[in-house]
Formats: sequence, C-alpha cells, structure tokens
Amino acid sequence: MTKIKVGGVPEHFNLPWHLCIEDRNFEESGIDVTWTDFHGGTGEMSEALKNGDIDVAVMLTEGSIKEICDGSPFKIIQTYVKSPLMWGIHVHADSDFKKIEDLKNQTAAISRFGSGSHLMTYVHANHQNWNTSKLDFKTTQNLAGAKKSLTEGTSDYFLWEHFTTKPLVDNGIFRRLGDEPTPWPCFVIVTTDGFLEDNSEVIEKLLKPLNQKSKTLKSLNHIEELISKRYHLKIKDVKEWLKITEWSQHQLSENDVYFTQKKLKDLNLINQEKKYSEFIF
Repeated sequence: MTKIKVGGVPEHFNLPWHLCIEDRNFEESGIDVTWTDFHGGTGEMSEALKNGDIDVAVMLTEGSIKEICDGSPFKIIQTYVKSPLMWGIHVHADSDFKKIEDLKNQTAAISRFGSGSHLMTYVHANHQNWNTSKLDFKTTQNLAGAKKSLTEGTSDYFLWEHFTTKPLVDNGIFRRLGDEPTPWPCFVIVTTDGFLEDNSEVIEKLLKPLNQKSKTLKSLNHIEELISKRYHLKIKDVKEWLKITEWSQHQLSENDVYFTQKKLKDLNLINQEKKYSEFIF
C-alpha cells in the first residue's frame, strides 16, 4: 500500500477527496491517502510541499503557477476544478465602506503573500484601474485571522471564496460589496519533482477514483443536504454553488497556463515566464 499525504483547504470543493477516503476507493487502488486541512490556503500548502509535510496539494491555479515561475520544484498533475472561483470582496459589516470604489488605497487582509487572497487582490485592483503598486496588505494567516483583523480595523477589506464566507455575511459580521471571479480554472492538483521521481506510476492510481467521484458528485443522492450539513451552508447556497462549479478530469491546458502567466507578469507578480512543459507532469 503506497502512502500519500494530501493537503487542501477545508472547503466544499474537496468533498470528492473525502468521499474517496471514506468509501475506501483509494485503498482499492492500493493507496493509503491521509488528508490534512490547510486553513491558510495555497500559500501555506506551498510551504508544506517544499518541507515534505505533504506529497500532493489541491492548490489555486494562480498560486501554483506563480510558485513554479519563482522556482519551486512543483508539477501540476491535473486541473481539479475547471470553473472560476468566485472571490467575495468583504468588509466588516459596521464599516463605512459602501461600494467597491471606497476600497481604493485601503488595506487588504491576505492569508499570506503568494496566496490566492494576495494575488486576486491584484487582479481585482487591476480591473478597477487602481494603481497596483500602491496596494497595502495585512497578513492574517487564514479566514479566522481576517475576521479578527477586519473587526479590529487593522485591515479594511478581504477577498475569500464567496460561499465559504457566506455564513459570516449572513450573521452580520462581514458585508460583501461584490465578487471577483478568477479568469482561469480555479484549482489544480500539484506535487513535487521529488515525489514524482519515485512515485510517478501511482499518480494515475490516485487520480482514477478521484476523477470518477468528482464526475458523479452532482448526481449523488441527497448531495445538497450532505454538503449543507458538512460545511454549514444553507441548502439554497449549496444549490447555487453546485450550479456554477465544474470539476475537471483533465490536465491544465497550455492556453490556461499561458494566460495565467501573462496576467501575473502584467501585474509584476512574476519576473519570468516558462514553457508549458515546465509546469505539467
């Protein structure tokens, strides 16, 4: 039995992984998968991959591509979710910010530099025609840290996945001023060159049950109720999320890599672009 340590955010997108573990689908393929939640997101997972704490991570596309461009020894083994991620733009409910324009020159909370909340703040600012060189950030580690920061006023706004933060909006802690969808597929599955050296043959065994589960997830009985209960989301929000979310069973395309790199380069978030072959397994 090959042991593989996998990491991902504790969000509804990763339900196929958990169902595969619980249903012993990985074990049937001769793989023992252990899962670790990373509340700090892609930035935290990148460090865990480099340190060997995990072998495989479900990371944001933009963060993964930036890491590889910056020299991290990573390879993308597949697109995981091909639809865009809907990033809610949040302020504290009691703040004086009423519209997106009010956030210009204000401080953005981010989990850490290189994370999705960091990179997408640039994408959002660029779409607003703001001067991205003047963006100001406060690192907060995770969603709980951002909630504390916005409450205390040490930061002013925060980008995080729309549905994950929906309970905070419903409870009157955050107010959402709008959404910023990613202009690329949102999640990819990433591993390290070191892991692939000795385990390249098990990648297909890992992906086969996962892809089967993600392909059939929406048709499972009572799937809305299951997601609602597990992730503390309202049924109507789960239905809306399922409607706009599409999993993938294929490799990230050359066009998606090119477009994401170009956007990151235009925003001065990477110094150099690389060939498609340097990103994928």
